[in-house]
Parts: sequence; C-alpha cells; structure tokens
Amino acid sequence: MNVDEILSAVRTFAHNNSEKDDLHGFKHVERVLNLCVQIGTALNANLLTIKIAALLHDVGRIYEKKNDAKNHAEMSGEMAEKFFQKTNFNINIDNIENIIHSIRAHSFSNNIKPKTLEAKILSDADKLDALGAIGLYRTISFTLRNKGGIIQVIEHLENKILKLKDGLYLEVSKQIGEERSKIIIDFYNKIREEIM
Repeated sequence: MNVDEILSAVRTFAHNNSEKDDLHGFKHVERVLNLCVQIGTALNANLLTIKIAALLHDVGRIYEKKNDAKNHAEMSGEMAEKFFQKTNFNINIDNIENIIHSIRAHSFSNNIKPKTLEAKILSDADKLDALGAIGLYRTISFTLRNKGGIIQVIEHLENKILKLKDGLYLEVSKQIGEERSKIIIDFYNKIREEIM
C-alpha cells in the first residue's frame, strides 16, 4: 500500500469509530490533524506518523462510556494496535510504536508524558483545539450536555481549559496557544464580571 492508500484506510477506520457530535467527533479529529500537520511541518516531524496518530487519537472515545476503568487514550491505543495487526501497511515497527505512544500520551487526563516529537505535537494539537473560539464553543456544549449551567462552565474553564496553555510542549504550539487563549480569558473575565 502506498501512503495515500494507508491514510485513506486509517481515515475510514477513524471516521467509522468517531463520536457523532461536535465535541470529540470527526470534525475535531480533522482540526487536530490539520494542527498536527501545521506544527509537524514547521518542526520537520515524521508527517506520516503524526497524521496516522492524529486520525486515530480518539477512536476509543465511543467505547469509553462502556468501560469506565480506562481512559479513552488507552482504549484508542489498544484499538490502533489491533487495527495495525489486521492490516498489511508497510510501516516499520518503530513508527507504529511511536503512533501508539502518541495516542496514549495525547490525553490531558491520562498522565502519560509524551517522549517523542510526534507525541508532543499530537498532545499540543489536541489541547489547542480546546482553546480559541471553537474551544469555547466546545466547553459550553460539553457543560450543557452534562446538564450544567453557567457556574459549571466557569468551573470547567478554571479547572481545565485555562490551564491547557501552560501544558503545551513546543514553542510553535505556545505561540498558537497564546493567541487562542486570549479568547478564552476575555470570555472568562467578562462572564464572571457579568454574573457577579
């Protein structure tokens, strides 16, 4: 299989195993993929590895609710391993291990430190999609879906979203995060001011 065929097969698998919503669905996966390519190109990363990892990083989310014991990143890593076992992609074992590690290390809540450039890129790209205008939309949508209100939006911003920028690994990511964080901070300050 050539690179285009591999990416097409991975994209189909990822799409078929994505949540059907705006929070972590395939549109999120595509935004993370685009950020990974942008950052990876700037840093001369292995783009095939990072593209595959980005496409597969959330495939375990649809099963996370059924298996409360495991973080979605762990489940996504397991699903990716099984997927590679069933395919005959011409990808060397080091790249496959890097893909699996990147998937497992991308999650804010999985507490696995990314060790490779590609893992740092995926982790940063996933965090960056939770910042900016789309991140604000996702925060509010997540809170409403979980029957929360404005106080819970503020708490989610304080407990997670406002901390994401400080968890970015790469300088290029930090530059993107700085700009996107301004939208979150402005909203946070205004909403607190208006409800007090």
